[in-house]
Amino acid sequence: MIELLRGKGAHADFDQAIEGLPEELRGARVKGVPFTPWRLLEHLRLAQWDILEFSRGPRHKSPQWPEGYWPDGDAPPSASTWDSSVAGFRRDLAEMVKLVKDPSNNLFSPIPHGKGQTLLREALLVADHNSYHIGQFILLRRLLGAWK
Repeated sequence: MIELLRGKGAHADFDQAIEGLPEELRGARVKGVPFTPWRLLEHLRLAQWDILEFSRGPRHKSPQWPEGYWPDGDAPPSASTWDSSVAGFRRDLAEMVKLVKDPSNNLFSPIPHGKGQTLLREALLVADHNSYHIGQFILLRRLLGAWK
């Protein structure tokens, strides 16, 4: 499960997908593609954060769908905003890994404030969602001519 969360195995992981993307391409659009690298990065971060916080406690309120899961603009306002988003994604992924690894957490018990969800289901949701959008990120980089 930890390996799956970290994106190891058959696919490129998050760090490989974002590494070396030129700053000037972070907000680049490709005809027919409804997102930019920045929009994908922020969507990954926001969705993962939401799942993590739901898994941690009942006080969390999820953002409105879909506007709360996507940034307003195509490009990050600054390089530091991009860097903060990357750091936030990494931090929240590490926190999800900690939840899964914590022996006091039963992966199969329903989350008390949920509607039947378990920590295992939420961890699999993070892994699945991240894998899907990291694949899109890499495809977008290929279309932009920015993938090895």
